[in-house]
Amino acid sequence: MAKDKANRPKARLPRGFADRHPGEIRRTQRMMAQIQEVYERWGFEPVETPLIEFADALGKFLPDQDRPNEGVFAFQDDDEQWLSLRYDLTAPLARMVAERFQEVPRPYKSYRAGWVFRNEKPGPGRFRQFMQFDADIVGAASPLADAEVCMMAADTMEALGFGKDEYAIRVNSRRVLDGILSEIGLPEGDPRRLTVLRAIDKADKFPLPEIAKLLGPGREDESGDFTKGAGLDDRQSEKVLALLDPTADPQLSEDLVTIGEVVKRAGYDSVIIDPSVVRGLEYYTGAVFEAELKFEVTDDAGRPVRFGSVGGGGRYDGLVGRFISQDVPATGFSVGVSRLAAALAAREGASAADRGPVIVTVMDRDNVAAYQEMTAKLRAALNQDGAVVPVEMYIGDSGFKAQMKYADRRGSPCVIIQGADERAAGKVQIKDLAAGKEAAANIEDRAEWVAARPAQVEVDADIETIAAAVRAIIG
Repeated sequence: MAKDKANRPKARLPRGFADRHPGEIRRTQRMMAQIQEVYERWGFEPVETPLIEFADALGKFLPDQDRPNEGVFAFQDDDEQWLSLRYDLTAPLARMVAERFQEVPRPYKSYRAGWVFRNEKPGPGRFRQFMQFDADIVGAASPLADAEVCMMAADTMEALGFGKDEYAIRVNSRRVLDGILSEIGLPEGDPRRLTVLRAIDKADKFPLPEIAKLLGPGREDESGDFTKGAGLDDRQSEKVLALLDPTADPQLSEDLVTIGEVVKRAGYDSVIIDPSVVRGLEYYTGAVFEAELKFEVTDDAGRPVRFGSVGGGGRYDGLVGRFISQDVPATGFSVGVSRLAAALAAREGASAADRGPVIVTVMDRDNVAAYQEMTAKLRAALNQDGAVVPVEMYIGDSGFKAQMKYADRRGSPCVIIQGADERAAGKVQIKDLAAGKEAAANIEDRAEWVAARPAQVEVDADIETIAAAVRAIIG
């Protein structure tokens, strides 16, 4: 036994990854169905790409002589070629379009959903595996395509139930910033450009003095971890920080002017021009956008929490062209599914998505078939006209007390109880578990509890009567 224990693997989850519970999964599925409906309404079609790509297809994340660069999870196949878990859904789309360039219509409008993986330092709300839901237009150089993506992003937020005062789609253009970076001595290809972009991208999280540290020598956070800066001098940093000054008149490129006119004429007041939007990835070449939630919720400790950015994207005219001998314009938007689902959960609280099944308890092992018959008929009665109400019979070996504990752990709204006395009388007991907890909190001893039977009702044992009582409980 000691040897077995010593060799037993430890149950542990790798840092930066998470298990998901039923309520979260159901809420995410419902949310993704709503997003898909919006994307379809705008004429976008579904496509899937694999989780694994050749590492060189991911652009800047290329393998060095011994291992892949920081940022991706990668391994070598039996041909000693580097493969990587996809970092996002955009680079795989660019590879697919290039590979099927003569087949796909252009402009090519598609959407994709799936897991992406980043080999980066995890932290609160920052995971190494998370889900994205992308929509892209490949083959349209006009800023009208950027405007369309922004308006569709706004429709998506409203389809999910966010009011116009609760979110904003913020838009900027990298062309102004790229010009300034070249002006201060950081031409295209300079490795410091990406560090600058990532520093500016944190403007919604840090005050300007902290951004200045990231543009300069670097910044040490509260934990003592040090992030190396871009190494700009004071003059260079001031030029970049001037773009983030909310009191200054924004420098508008021609594409921003067009986007602004189109969205205004179409009535999308929630799409706004904001010079602080940059996006941290280097492949963006023009307009960039970010979906931001503006409302606050409170965490378990009562502290205010603001979710901020829950999605973003932009124009990436160079990605497809990496694979073929011509430039191919493209633009797109990505929803951060996990973050957006967390925001919805925090705002809405518990919902039907978190509710467990109605449980039919088994009081008499000699009549299991009768309990199963009741369960099947009740399931059929409750799940009509599009309703989804899970119903199950307890199939464990434990007694009544353990069955009630099981129902509680499953988050069941109610349990159906029929012992020998109830069967003889043609009755069942239905216990409302949520109301029962509330009532039991005011009962001081067991005798009082037995006499009161809090939130428990007796009804006739015919299925329609039971179903009506259950509906009254679950609402």
